[in-house]
Amino acid sequence: MPETDLFLYDTGTRSDVGRVRDHNEDSLLARPDYGLWVVADGMGGHAAGDFASQTIVAELAEIGVPGSLDDLQARVMLRLGQATRAIQARSAALGGVTVGATLVALLIHEDQFACLWAGDSRIYLLRAGRLYRLTEDHTEVQQLLSAGAITAEQARVWPRRNVITRAIGVADPPECERVAGRVEPGDLFLLCSDGLTGHVEDPELEQMMANAAPQAICDALVALVLERGAHDNVTAVALHCHPAPIAY
Repeated sequence: MPETDLFLYDTGTRSDVGRVRDHNEDSLLARPDYGLWVVADGMGGHAAGDFASQTIVAELAEIGVPGSLDDLQARVMLRLGQATRAIQARSAALGGVTVGATLVALLIHEDQFACLWAGDSRIYLLRAGRLYRLTEDHTEVQQLLSAGAITAEQARVWPRRNVITRAIGVADPPECERVAGRVEPGDLFLLCSDGLTGHVEDPELEQMMANAAPQAICDALVALVLERGAHDNVTAVALHCHPAPIAY
């Protein structure tokens, strides 16, 4: 558990191709030394979706140690811009096919955090036994839900429920939504691709995240998705925030 000024982070990760797909377009990054955790879910098929998510992760893996949360966010956005241009070049080389990736990124510096996202991968926070969803999907079905045009029950079977409205690699500069807050001791964050949330409801997540270590959480969630058919790639990244020892 690498140390920062205020917290130690115990991180778990797991990614699986699932039961249906023949390759994994999900990529993940866990860099507690930078205060950065990422899940990217590619779209575009062979030589496209996996390229997009891997390019995003490779760029973000080189951001270096930030001096503040604002600095960390600026570094992330700069690297996402570089990834976007590489993804667009791959799209052009493939004849203009759609290439991109959803993104969720958790940024932590000292006692502050920010979530950046584009698409329908998600970030959750378990705090004091209660689960909070920190991100809202960038999808057509979420827009309809937010507008009150359909019910939650209708959304579950909506024919275009997987159509996303924002992704990295499509717009330059990249467009991310952001929420921010303060980290509290004991906070447990979960980042995941829609391959997980397509099979596991939020109340189940809350129950499975309670009183478990991050790696055990990731292993159990992916195992449950595989048991339920795993129609997509599935990726989970969990991290538990512990108070750092006081230096005397």
